[in-house]
Amino acid sequence: MKKLQLLSIIVLIALGTNAQDFKKVQTNLLLNKFEDAKTEIDKVSADPKAQAKAETWYYKSRVYATLIKDPVAFKKYPTLVADADAAFQKLMEVDPALVQIKDKGSDAIYDMYSYGFNNGIRAFNGKIWDSACTYFAYAVTYSDVLFKNKLTKDQTMAFDTTSILYAGYSGQNASKPDFACKYYARLAESKVTSEGYLDVYKYLVITYMNDKKEAEFRKYLAISRAAYPKENWEDYEIEYIDRNFSLADKVAYYDKADAAGNMTEMQYLQFGEIFVNVKHDSKEKDKYDSTQLDGYEKKGVEAYKKGFAKNNQNAIASYNVGVIYYNYFGLLDDKVAANIKQVQTINSTKPVEKDPKKKAALDAKFKAQTDPILKLNVDLLKPINENIDQATDWLEKTYAIVKAKTTRTSTDKSIGNKTVDFLANMYQYKRDLVRGKDPKAYDALDAKYKIYDGEHDKF
Repeated sequence: MKKLQLLSIIVLIALGTNAQDFKKVQTNLLLNKFEDAKTEIDKVSADPKAQAKAETWYYKSRVYATLIKDPVAFKKYPTLVADADAAFQKLMEVDPALVQIKDKGSDAIYDMYSYGFNNGIRAFNGKIWDSACTYFAYAVTYSDVLFKNKLTKDQTMAFDTTSILYAGYSGQNASKPDFACKYYARLAESKVTSEGYLDVYKYLVITYMNDKKEAEFRKYLAISRAAYPKENWEDYEIEYIDRNFSLADKVAYYDKADAAGNMTEMQYLQFGEIFVNVKHDSKEKDKYDSTQLDGYEKKGVEAYKKGFAKNNQNAIASYNVGVIYYNYFGLLDDKVAANIKQVQTINSTKPVEKDPKKKAALDAKFKAQTDPILKLNVDLLKPINENIDQATDWLEKTYAIVKAKTTRTSTDKSIGNKTVDFLANMYQYKRDLVRGKDPKAYDALDAKYKIYDGEHDKF
């Protein structure tokens, strides 16, 4: 029994000694003798037994965090911040409920938060982006502890929006997209939509689009749509598809969405552009023959038409359709001109023959050469008329839409000026075809020509 009593006494003495050591730390803190407090807590924390106690790490984190505010001590102890942070992390490990902090105060957390935030602002204003990232990471870490454990006056806030936003900004400016997205994602997922936050959502969407991370891209695109429903997020989705899908995948995606009735007006226009541009894309056009390229262009035209069907005041849709048909007409007309030139070239080589018999034979010989070419031009008349009629129809729709607008954008003005020039050209072409053949039709077409020619550069 005596040995057991002696052991108990020894334990009590040891406990009393540790309590006394913490008392010295407390006293030095009260007297603002922070370096003395550091000396005392360093002695205590050197004891392996003390390292198992939450109180040891509470005081060590508090003393070290306090010393961070002293410029002299900060220079004297170069690892002060890292040591304070390590002490606090250890406290969280042995006391996850933060009993010590709730009992004795959260000064250390506020000191670490202030250190991170204030230095972060200074680095940010000085455009020292890497340092700003480091500092705001501290600010977010410690503000999270404060808000999560309701250690602030305002216990309704979930986190420090300002620190998180600045951390994201710093990462963005430091060209650290992973770092920036880590913090921006918290704001987006929490549906923060105060003024000025739209760019946060755009950054996430664009970054994941650039990185070809489809799961993340679609996740934050959906979040962004819900947060800012009036913003045109469709452009980003189409751009992702345009950048990262093969042409076959684009066609499959479009066909499926079109069949399901899920396409919007703008999506039809964007896919129309994708398909039409295959013919003009140096990387794509060499992969396909002319028939396939024409097929993609026609698919694009149909997409534009479906976009116009969604909104018959969309001048861009009708203009694009009209221009494509106008280009078809132009290509066919060029063939006619080339055929005529070929006939002229052949005829220019025909020698002069005065003998009637020989001349008839010579004429027959050259006629045999030129008639098939002239026949080609006759055959071209039907597709020329079909395309010019389509172009005229769609461009007159465009003209009516733009003409009716009392306020016009720069795009409207550009479309309007080009449209009247195209229409004037086509009516001039039609008019000249009936010159001397049908005076009534000539006058009607000439009147149309004069209307559109008179509108040149008037938009």
